[in-house]
Amino acid sequence: MAKHPDPVVLYPDIATRGSLGVALQAVAEEGGFSVPVAASTSDPLGYATVESTLPHRRALLVSAWAIKRRWSIRGEESSQGMALIEGDTEDLAEVARAAQAWHGGLALSDIRQAAPFVHLTGRFDVPDHDPVRLTASEWQHLRTEASERDWPEYHALIEAAYAEPALRSLYPFTSHWTLRFSTTTRPYLSLVGPCLLAHKADRYTVSRGFTGSGLIAQATTAQEAVAAAVREFPSGLGPVTSGAVRAEDRRELSS
Repeated sequence: MAKHPDPVVLYPDIATRGSLGVALQAVAEEGGFSVPVAASTSDPLGYATVESTLPHRRALLVSAWAIKRRWSIRGEESSQGMALIEGDTEDLAEVARAAQAWHGGLALSDIRQAAPFVHLTGRFDVPDHDPVRLTASEWQHLRTEASERDWPEYHALIEAAYAEPALRSLYPFTSHWTLRFSTTTRPYLSLVGPCLLAHKADRYTVSRGFTGSGLIAQATTAQEAVAAAVREFPSGLGPVTSGAVRAEDRRELSS
């Protein structure tokens, strides 16, 4: 088993200051601004968090890599815990600028402008946790993710599914790169309809199980696969509802 370098060796300057949180605050002050950082108690050299002034955003997580000197960030929305921004860099000053922008509640595009290493996942802020807008946000994330991958068949599948109104109104998610649908948002998904999987060389599978079991159809175009899937969905599906509410109901029933 490969042994990771000692964090004190990788991050001697962080170790000298006692924690990543203190070091991040110091770097921010050197840049002429301040960031309220909370250091991790369990791994002070490895993790720190920065709260946002916006209630619909969780605290930004800053983490140090174990294999080489580098830091990652992840900023999530509060309803589902899905990433709005991600990124990694070797420059702690860049991390501090991203943290300041996240804490200050800047628009996601402005955070990216303040710290160019930040990657926008495609999801957007939904302050009221409206399930219909969360669904639109998740579709935008899938389309962004697919456009960035070197996998034209997968990109074509996501775009073909999005172009179909019956599917666009459902909450989309992927499992092992298999496209699936729900009538509720996360965290409690209510699965509906078949699964769609893109292969290489213009081949697509529509099945009842995400592993390909219960084969429904195979197709050579994304549009054909989507059309075959749509025929399997029950009629009368209403607007997407909140999976957070469903999860709360389940906790009450089990108590």
